[in-house]
Amino acid sequence: MSPSEVLEKILRVGKKLIPRKLFEWLQPIYHWKLALIGAILYGFPSRKIRIVAITGTKGKTTTTEIVNSILEEAGYKTALSGTLRQKIGADSRPNLYKMTTPGRFFLQRFLREAVDARCEWVVLELTSEATKQFRHKFLELDAFIFTNIAPEHLESHGGFDNYLEAKLSIARALSKSSKRPRMLIANLDNEYGQKFYDIEADAKAGVHITDANPFTTSENGSTFSFLGTQMATKLSGRFNLENILCALHFANLVGISMNIASRGILKVDHVSGRAEIIHGESFDVVIDYAHTPDSLKAIYETFGTRRKICVLGSCGGGRDTWKRPLMGEIADRYCDKIILTDEDPYEEDPRSIVDAVASGIKQKEKLEIIMDRHVAIARAISLARLEVQLPTLEVELPNPEFPNPTSPVVLITGKGTDPFIMQAGGKKLPWSDMEVTEGELRKLLISN
Repeated sequence: MSPSEVLEKILRVGKKLIPRKLFEWLQPIYHWKLALIGAILYGFPSRKIRIVAITGTKGKTTTTEIVNSILEEAGYKTALSGTLRQKIGADSRPNLYKMTTPGRFFLQRFLREAVDARCEWVVLELTSEATKQFRHKFLELDAFIFTNIAPEHLESHGGFDNYLEAKLSIARALSKSSKRPRMLIANLDNEYGQKFYDIEADAKAGVHITDANPFTTSENGSTFSFLGTQMATKLSGRFNLENILCALHFANLVGISMNIASRGILKVDHVSGRAEIIHGESFDVVIDYAHTPDSLKAIYETFGTRRKICVLGSCGGGRDTWKRPLMGEIADRYCDKIILTDEDPYEEDPRSIVDAVASGIKQKEKLEIIMDRHVAIARAISLARLEVQLPTLEVELPNPEFPNPTSPVVLITGKGTDPFIMQAGGKKLPWSDMEVTEGELRKLLISN
């Protein structure tokens, strides 16, 4: 057992011995000291490697992967820690912690491993939840990227102002860094972007969608121009173009040529569980993490006028209850068929969550409620298959943005690559939207 594992065991035992109310009062001090002890234990590794931290309500994971790809294309050896995976050099493993930024010394240990592996850059995806436990403390940052912010985790943070402040505290970690130059990139198209842009740094870039003019975007990718260089991406939708622009501004501040950056972007042909498309012969299936009203609306709009069969829960238990009817309202507006299902109920009654989402759906003829998520996905796929087998009375003219505008698309949202469905009593049900979808599509092939 390593020294850090021994210490973690002692801390866990000590935590159980402290009365709950006393621990809750002492929690900020406890977590701050944990962060400090971790930094000391691993020799303040962030001082020995270049680090870019990325935060936002949406787009963190995709931006993290794009930044990493650009750095690798530029010849840097990188480490990455995010929602999808942790990697050091060529060694990559999925993140099975069910949290973007794990605690218990994870981050400091990870940075030490990256230093020992002689990585030159670390790309960190940081969340507001992590700041509550001071996991962003004792990090000497070189760069910070803000993608956007919208209401989320409001119960956890005690309101939007506290949520915004938690995100800003990550940016302030950059201003306190001893590194030079300190680089800051902020999406100024977001109404709160200026608050991030105003934080002290040595070099700054404000991101606007117009930076990509002239651009075209669709479900199949985008073409655009940036700093005089023509570029393309296979990632779908305008929202992904915004993520790419954040990464490109970072590359420009670092001094990476736009030709190299362009190649790095093209190498990211998909990001698992983020608008991930499975192309079928007669219809497509899309798996996406969308869990906020804005992100749900964005993924639906990306697929234009195609008929949409939508599977969603979109609301975890015990949090953000305000958004549930709104998620239903958005599905009602954009989807031709809606299947509501279970997601991450935690300690809450799963059916009560689904009923709250259903309250926002006015066109009840569109709605089915199937609590078993596997059965819900199978039902959506069978409905899409049935639609393409039926004769059509009208044939629409081809749309260059959507090669087959008459074919349906199945949109499965809310989980992305989450490896578990979180249930009452801390139970974790192993899960994969992708595995279930691929299994159901294989059944169709066999039946044919």
